[in-house]
Amino acid sequence: MTVAEMMAARDAFGQALVDLGAVNERVVVLDADLATSTKASLFAAAYPGRFLEVGIAEQNMMSIAAGLAAMGFIPFTSTFACFASKRATDQIRVGIAQPRLGVKITGAYSGLLAGKTGKTHQSVQDLAIFRSMPHLTVVVPGDAIEVRKAVFATAEHDGPVYLRLTRDPSPVIFADDYDFRIGRAVTVREGGDVTVVTTGLMLPRALEAADQLLFEGVKAHVLHMPTVKPLDAEALVASAERTGLVVTAEEHSILGGLGGAVAEVLAEHRPTLMKRVGIADRYAESAPNDSLLEKYGLTAAHIVQACWSVIDAAQVLESPAAHA
Repeated sequence: MTVAEMMAARDAFGQALVDLGAVNERVVVLDADLATSTKASLFAAAYPGRFLEVGIAEQNMMSIAAGLAAMGFIPFTSTFACFASKRATDQIRVGIAQPRLGVKITGAYSGLLAGKTGKTHQSVQDLAIFRSMPHLTVVVPGDAIEVRKAVFATAEHDGPVYLRLTRDPSPVIFADDYDFRIGRAVTVREGGDVTVVTTGLMLPRALEAADQLLFEGVKAHVLHMPTVKPLDAEALVASAERTGLVVTAEEHSILGGLGGAVAEVLAEHRPTLMKRVGIADRYAESAPNDSLLEKYGLTAAHIVQACWSVIDAAQVLESPAAHA
């Protein structure tokens, strides 16, 4: 990818909020003293009368957003994923999720790649937390185009949404006319040998892995899941039927995130050999992006390795010795 094909999710988010605000006067934005980082500052500059700066008070922010939603507004909250998913969990659970209020909770600086803000600011359990919360929809865009589409789609969605956003520029995968829909998976690469299921910024790494696998004689089917909840079970099962092997890739703990969701669906509907690429059951640390991806096993090479692992396992199971 060239520099011209890179864009940060937060930049796309900020501009999408401005454009959304121009066509929907019910949209309001609440910020917890992070607007410059999340780019909610763009909305604040465009519509100061619809922007509320609550300060470092994420819990209060969620309760205020709940009240605004109850009055017919469409509130977007602006904070980091670590604070949304942990510091304000009870306010989201009781004040937003239980009454199904249409608050759009944005978690910026998600995952490992949080710009050396420190391990306290990394959130690799947020998908597990929000997946387990009834009534919440969980959206994890894979590039800047999908971020923009998701902002507009979540505003129209009836109910609370968690929108997971990353910090740094990443490759632009989709075209401007891409048709994003909440709850629908997207086939990004056709293949019949192994399925790679991705979400968020692991999408470009999965495509890089698919290129490497093709060079090695393996055709990978890349299925992107921008909505982790509700998961597109129909598309997942169809892909598992097609390839018989599944690898998941996420910048999140392997416990409770995309890998867990995929395993749950397949266990009930189509038991399949699978392997999860993600962060093991551990806390991370602050470092340059490439170092973190390598240490925690999230590179394209790790996805390739996981694919060969399930391919080799399938061959062993199919061998005459395995049935002796």
